[in-house]
Amino acid sequence: SPLLINWQGNEDEKPCNHEDDVTSSVYCVALFLGYVANKEIQTYLDSQAEEQSQLFILSRTRDKSLAFQFSNDVHSCYGWCLSPLSEKNKVVLLQKVGVFLDKLVRVYDMIVVSSDRLAYWKRPVLVMAPLGIVSLMELTFAAMFLALLIWSLANYLHVSFGHLHMHKQGEKVWQAKFRSVSLRLGYIGNICWAFLFFPVTRGSSLLPLVGLTSESSIKYHIWLGHLSMILFSAHSIGFIIYWAMTNQMTLMLEWSRDYVPNVAGEIAFLVLLAMWVTSFPRFRRKMFEVFFYTHHLYLLYVFFYVVHVGVAYFCMILPGIFLFLIDRYLRFLQSRKRARLVSARLLPCGTMELNFSKSTVLDYNPTSIMFVNVPSISKMQWHPFTVTSNHNMEPDKLSIVIKSEGNWSQKLYKALSSPLDCLDVSVEGPYGPTSSHFLRHESLVMISGGSGISPFISIIREIIIQSMQPNCRVPRVFLVCAFKNSADLTMLDLLLPISGTPANISQIQLQIEAYVTRENERPPENTQKLLQTIWFKPNPCDSPISAALGPNSWLWLCVIIASSFIMFLVFLGILTRYYIYPLDHGSGSVYHFTLKSLWDIFFLCVCIFMATSSIFLWQKKQNAMEAGKQIQCLEVPTPTTSPGSWLYGADRELESLPHQSLVQATQVHFGARPDLKRILLECKGSDVGVLVCGSKKMRHEVAKICSSGLAENLHFESISFNW
Repeated sequence: SPLLINWQGNEDEKPCNHEDDVTSSVYCVALFLGYVANKEIQTYLDSQAEEQSQLFILSRTRDKSLAFQFSNDVHSCYGWCLSPLSEKNKVVLLQKVGVFLDKLVRVYDMIVVSSDRLAYWKRPVLVMAPLGIVSLMELTFAAMFLALLIWSLANYLHVSFGHLHMHKQGEKVWQAKFRSVSLRLGYIGNICWAFLFFPVTRGSSLLPLVGLTSESSIKYHIWLGHLSMILFSAHSIGFIIYWAMTNQMTLMLEWSRDYVPNVAGEIAFLVLLAMWVTSFPRFRRKMFEVFFYTHHLYLLYVFFYVVHVGVAYFCMILPGIFLFLIDRYLRFLQSRKRARLVSARLLPCGTMELNFSKSTVLDYNPTSIMFVNVPSISKMQWHPFTVTSNHNMEPDKLSIVIKSEGNWSQKLYKALSSPLDCLDVSVEGPYGPTSSHFLRHESLVMISGGSGISPFISIIREIIIQSMQPNCRVPRVFLVCAFKNSADLTMLDLLLPISGTPANISQIQLQIEAYVTRENERPPENTQKLLQTIWFKPNPCDSPISAALGPNSWLWLCVIIASSFIMFLVFLGILTRYYIYPLDHGSGSVYHFTLKSLWDIFFLCVCIFMATSSIFLWQKKQNAMEAGKQIQCLEVPTPTTSPGSWLYGADRELESLPHQSLVQATQVHFGARPDLKRILLECKGSDVGVLVCGSKKMRHEVAKICSSGLAENLHFESISFNW
């Protein structure tokens, strides 16, 4: 094939092979093939058989220069590809290809312009406590959604008031209208519930299509949850008031055979009310476990909700429920396996880094998260943590960082501090973005508070591994981190993996400003605690972390969704045609309203169980084969003389590590807080990505600075987890 080498910037800098440069690659290929096509036409018309040895085509797009060098065998290669065609057809074909590729180049230019407009729409415009940080795009879609709800309610009321039905003899018109309004508020609540489950589907196949992740979409779930709860409360309380006004309180205990069962709706409302009360931020922070366990009542609520509204309105929320149940069952199957915990690093500040073995074919992007369960501490509790490792730097390892703050993490730190042969751990995930979008910026400003530095560890490791490519240009990095105590500074040691993994931090332009807020001076060296690295014995029952559906998860997920839904429609059609229809039209009676809903729930669960289990078990065998190979490689160097855990490379201080570049890039300030406004407004460059992960106050402060209009070069992104 012809030689194709591309540059970005100047002729001495080669661009990295990032996923965000896909459009640039399309542009490169388009110009390359367009040049070849035009050259073939010129060769045919001019009857010239010689090519120049090298040609350069320069094109300027968005402050980027794309240069192409072609070897002298371009003409011969493509001439051979087109040789079976006649001369006339060859010219026609090449002309059409040239026109098409010219349009492709124009499309690329439009994409570049659109990306600039998209950055404008993503800027925060509203920063307030109830809603958090809201971008212009989010505000626009929220307004459109509210307009949809208002229009739907107005339409429902217009139709119902025009055909008002009196449900009781002697009922007044205003009472009938009051009942109609209460009923239609429930209809509007169904619209909210139709979208409620999409944001919490962790392995969603839809969220990546619009550039979202499950953790960044949690706030949409919260908004929809509060809005739907307000509507359902108005619906339920409205009917209670209506029954009281019309002396029909006995209807509260009615379970109708051929209509909506009121008791099921009341049970669903009480369950939903308990979930709503425990989900408020103040309650959730102080009593998280109560919120966590209460929120699992959603299964009970969905059951009585479907029984109450019936098949017709269940179909309105079916897509979200369907995808969520598939994802939830896949997560359940994945969590049954025990993950192989290889080692742990214990930092003096009470932070732990857990290093797991993973399948070499499992890829993930920076800022991904993983849910962890330790059965010896709690069999029910699952906690999300940021993945700090890089799959390119450590292809067979996956690491997470845990700050010892709550009861669960303190128990884990205590368990790791005591002698252990192994520790049983189950995991879900990892889940994260589909691309490393932050690499597109010229420079990155990352602001963290406390354990909020965790997602930035994965980003810096990604930049380090990309910088190791020859002549590769990566963003400049400015890390601003705030800690309470000087012991927390040891978290900076996690920027580099355990020694032995190749990583050269001197390849990147890194500047770190660390602020210790509760200490005014550096403590004496003889009082500093030491870092420990603990290695565990491999357990044959444990397996490396792997994707639930293997390396081609998207393909198998598509198969599961399609096959299970087709089975659901087939089973439901057979039941309706050969069982329910004859009873409705042959016996003179109506089939039980509740039983129809129960059949729907039953078939939905059975079809999801059949399709998901079969594909998961098949993929489990494939993963077991891969795990067997890794076990053989892992068992060779494992020490066997020690009966318990052992320390390897322990008792190392940050200053004594062979990471001089990291130490030189770090400046520590004691007794001070970062002046975020000054830091951000002094940032130079036309494209500065601003990432923040920390307390709500810190995130809101940074968002207000970026949205103030004082600096147009700042592109804000908040990294927060509301699980």
